Amino acid sequence: MTAPEGSIRSALRYPAFRSLLAGLAVSQVGDWLYNLALVTLVYQRTGSALWAGVATAARIVPMVVLGPVGGAIADRFDRRRVMVACDLLRLALMLALAAAAAARLPIVVVPVLAALATAAGTPYLPATSATTPRLVPDADLPGANAARSGVSSLGIIVGPALGGVLLLFGSPALAFAVNALTFALAAVCVLSIKTSSAFAVTPAAGPRGGNPLTGVLRGMADGAAALRAHPAAVRLVGADIMCSLIYGTQTVLLILVARSAGLGLHGYGYLFAGIGAGGVLGTALAGRVARLPYRTALVGALALVGLPTLALPAAHWGPGAIVLAGLTGAGAIGVEIMTETGLQRMLPEDVFGRAYGLALPASVAGIVVGSLIAPVLVSWLGTTGALLACGAAVMGYAALLLRGTDSPAPAPALDKVLVG
Repeated sequence: MTAPEGSIRSALRYPAFRSLLAGLAVSQVGDWLYNLALVTLVYQRTGSALWAGVATAARIVPMVVLGPVGGAIADRFDRRRVMVACDLLRLALMLALAAAAAARLPIVVVPVLAALATAAGTPYLPATSATTPRLVPDADLPGANAARSGVSSLGIIVGPALGGVLLLFGSPALAFAVNALTFALAAVCVLSIKTSSAFAVTPAAGPRGGNPLTGVLRGMADGAAALRAHPAAVRLVGADIMCSLIYGTQTVLLILVARSAGLGLHGYGYLFAGIGAGGVLGTALAGRVARLPYRTALVGALALVGLPTLALPAAHWGPGAIVLAGLTGAGAIGVEIMTETGLQRMLPEDVFGRAYGLALPASVAGIVVGSLIAPVLVSWLGTTGALLACGAAVMGYAALLLRGTDSPAPAPALDKVLVG
């Protein structure tokens, strides 16, 4: 039976994309088990929630600050070499973390190495996203991006579970070493892709001489100009940031929802498991959603985030609250997939990495901002008011999108797909 265009099964027909996805999958699992081990190690050594928070921030802040630099690098050098270099640098830093944990070096070394590992990986996702349209036809881009989002969602489930087993039978140092191994496997997967031209950057990416700092700053300016030239792309990024803001508020508000729904504090984990399960469901439905009119699909996905958020204050039954949280996860992953696909189709290939290097950190920053404003909203409006305000913000943005008329069209460079 032939898989329908735009579905995950259709995208998986292409061996080169399967290799890319396999590398992402093992790396995602490793990242999530590493995150668990990192926080566990810091808390075991310090007994301080503040230090645990510092370690978590060390994994996020470099992506926000250096993401634009990573995007410029992804547009400037052969992307296979960039991705392999990222993997090898992170492999070395994970081994350094394992050694630091085993030798019980001063705890300040741990978040520093974690921050360096994140910084080393900033070019990876822009390079991956820029390469994907060369590995699958344009019609299958939604399925390919859904598959990438799907392995991320599964990594959230599998990674911490595997990390828990490793911590049960070993030390955090073992988990760091296993994560180092996942980077080695990811590099092998990228090297196994035979279509080397899929990773080449175009000459229009800019001159390579002169001051490197000036070149990076010029690249960031070019990325911002590319986004400004495509208002539909800006609206897509705005939708993704909106979902990230909601996710950030959920990290705080769902603790209160769990209590009001009778789930207790342990119910916080159930609600986030529901979000993860909703994300997996959203990736499975991506192919069908892609066949809907673009604006209808995007507004519908935003509504799937906003309406359940508006309903959560009335969720006094635990399973109902979990279902509502799951619906927000499905909607958010739908927005993510449509944003990824829309940017790949709209933005010129020669500047894609630099534009993506601005969009991705902005989305990640949304999570941080959301987690910071949630306590303020609760203090001003109470839990119910905070949830209603968040849901209303999403629906308001969806209403603004309905006023536009444009939709993403394939960029000219995408007709040179190098499948294999």
